[in-house]
Amino acid sequence: MKAIFTFLVILNIFSSLGHAAELPVLRVSSTLQPYSINQPWEKRAPYERNGLGILVGKNQILTTAEMVANATFIELQTINDEHTIIAKAIAIDYEANLALLSATEASDIELLNTMTPIQLSPPAKLGDKVEMIQVEDNGMHLKTAGVIRGVDVTSSLAPGHYFLTYEVRATMQSATNSFTIPVIKDNKLLGLLTSYSSDDQLSDVTAPEIISAFLKDASDGHYVGFPSLGIKSTRTTDKYFRKWLKLGPQQGGIFVTSVKRNSSAKRADIRIGDVILKLSDHSIDRRGYYQSKNYGKLYWNHLIRGAHKTGDSISITLQRDGQLLTKHVQLTRPPEGIIPTHSYDKAPLFMINGGLIFQELTQPYLRLFGKSWRTSAPLSLLDAYNHPEKYEKDHRRIVILSHIIPTEATLGYERLRNIIVKKVNGKNITDIPALIAAFKSPQKNNIHAIELEGPIKTIYLDADTANKVNTLFLQQGLPMLYRDKE
Repeated sequence: MKAIFTFLVILNIFSSLGHAAELPVLRVSSTLQPYSINQPWEKRAPYERNGLGILVGKNQILTTAEMVANATFIELQTINDEHTIIAKAIAIDYEANLALLSATEASDIELLNTMTPIQLSPPAKLGDKVEMIQVEDNGMHLKTAGVIRGVDVTSSLAPGHYFLTYEVRATMQSATNSFTIPVIKDNKLLGLLTSYSSDDQLSDVTAPEIISAFLKDASDGHYVGFPSLGIKSTRTTDKYFRKWLKLGPQQGGIFVTSVKRNSSAKRADIRIGDVILKLSDHSIDRRGYYQSKNYGKLYWNHLIRGAHKTGDSISITLQRDGQLLTKHVQLTRPPEGIIPTHSYDKAPLFMINGGLIFQELTQPYLRLFGKSWRTSAPLSLLDAYNHPEKYEKDHRRIVILSHIIPTEATLGYERLRNIIVKKVNGKNITDIPALIAAFKSPQKNNIHAIELEGPIKTIYLDADTANKVNTLFLQQGLPMLYRDKE
């Protein structure tokens, strides 16, 4: 039995060489160097990531955003290794995990123009057969057969951003240059593989509708990105909850639990406590699903981030206090969150003063507390993350005293860490630039008063001592005391 299985794998590899070799696949090699999260004044050591890209237009190579996140250098290679091409990213969407690359040199552009771009596949359906394309170091193409087993709306690179995804069952083969893998159906590009579980033999593949919208948006050279409604919601399955909401037995609906500031929903006067019953002509059931023409039950989010583009208008039917209302919503980009979900390609803002280290709270910072960060991170920070509306009125960002370097200026404060900063010298702290400005005006006797959210309400910092410590830090090689621009 084992010998038969081995023979079939070998047969599958060699039978793949013809069609796969004709695909406009390129190796992608990126040097990545993100900033350190807990030491935001410096970058981590650079490292290399290898994957694949595929030509989708003239001088346009599609790959995942994960391949170029925090990239300092991007290089393409033809599969036969005869040509090396310096590239740059011309459009990146970290939410959808897609990136579009282009060559920078005229000779390289000319070379790419000799290749025929692949066409995008129409939507697939359950049970359709697909092929995963991989490339070995020696240039050999590997083609793995797979079958679409499910369709869902999932999050890939940037947490909390959900897009239409195919679930493909396939036994992937071990191969290099396989961090990003094109998925082919009928010799057309169906999508890009974004994750693979060897235990379940299941892969997540970005759907062609999402890739099509991404490429169309990027076609004019000014990428905008996918829209967002800007709400959080919960299901309405509990019968007592439904009775309280005055929902009829035949009604579905999702309950709005929060509305982001400056969002599409906020501008259309959608409120906490509303029950959304319909998006355009699609009824939403009690669990938040609607009936898709192509895929059956899909989560409502795809009607916003997939079926429409930024700037489109949709109608929303909702129930408020038992009364039916219709709202016309112009879809906009997701508003800048008070606690960012990611910080790719952005320099973190921070300030060091006398050994006190301040920075802005982000989801990557919370993830420093491990896989179970949603329960193991400090409760005050989790409360801000779960209830940002409590801070949105008076804050652009949440500034925290993250940790402390023991110095003569911080004696007695060494154990303080992960505390939200409210005021400095009587001034509200709305973000790091506001913090930096507030420290320029110490109180009487040249003392800084720092008001915190927690058991310890206020700590004090002697400005003269802090300045001496800051000078010493710079003399010892600290590159800067603060960063106020990304």
